[in-house]
Amino acid sequence: MDLFGQVLRDFFNKNQNSTLWIHNNYGEPEEMPVEVFFRDKDTMPQLELFALSLCKGKILDIGAGVGSHALILQDRGLEISALEISPIACQIMELRGVKNVINQNVMDYQAEKFDTILLLMNGIGLNEDLNGLKAFLNQAKQLINPGGQLLFDSSDITYLYEDIPLPTGKYYGELSYQYEYKKQKDDWFKWLYIDQETLIKIAKEQGWQTEILFEDEMDQYLARLVLE
Repeated sequence: MDLFGQVLRDFFNKNQNSTLWIHNNYGEPEEMPVEVFFRDKDTMPQLELFALSLCKGKILDIGAGVGSHALILQDRGLEISALEISPIACQIMELRGVKNVINQNVMDYQAEKFDTILLLMNGIGLNEDLNGLKAFLNQAKQLINPGGQLLFDSSDITYLYEDIPLPTGKYYGELSYQYEYKKQKDDWFKWLYIDQETLIKIAKEQGWQTEILFEDEMDQYLARLVLE
């Protein structure tokens, strides 16, 4: 069941009742504003615009959603491939004009190599946990050209634990979520938020050098990784 894709399709088709709820393992359910996935460059945060300005060469946008970042890069004349696991989101991207859409899990993708690998809106979170991040960094080595770059944003979510204890037995940035849409619930899934210090340590262990390029007041940051 692709509830996330369904709500994107309903919003795209102007269904005003497309309300997505996200349950989590640390607090009350939250409503996700679906329009955020369809925003353009005039409504994107500075961090994302800065990341897009750094993209060069042949680009792979992982977790491309409905193609908001891919469309900006495509309009700039850059060669961009948009990879997304949701088949419905891929259909929407094609309808919106994204030229090269790939409906696949990045861990299974091997067809091409790229100069820039991009994951925005905390797309690095799709790796679920620290072991998943290590596996992804190894996979990314197979997808990147010599001198290429891996660009992504994440957050230090220590603030979530101001009133509750840190979890034991796992990294505190490993969270669990569940989508609810039209009274239907999807399966729970894991999502990773990683602090800068932990990222730098793991990246180095996997043969990558990390540079923090941007930080904002919300504890979000933009990282660039290059192979050592």
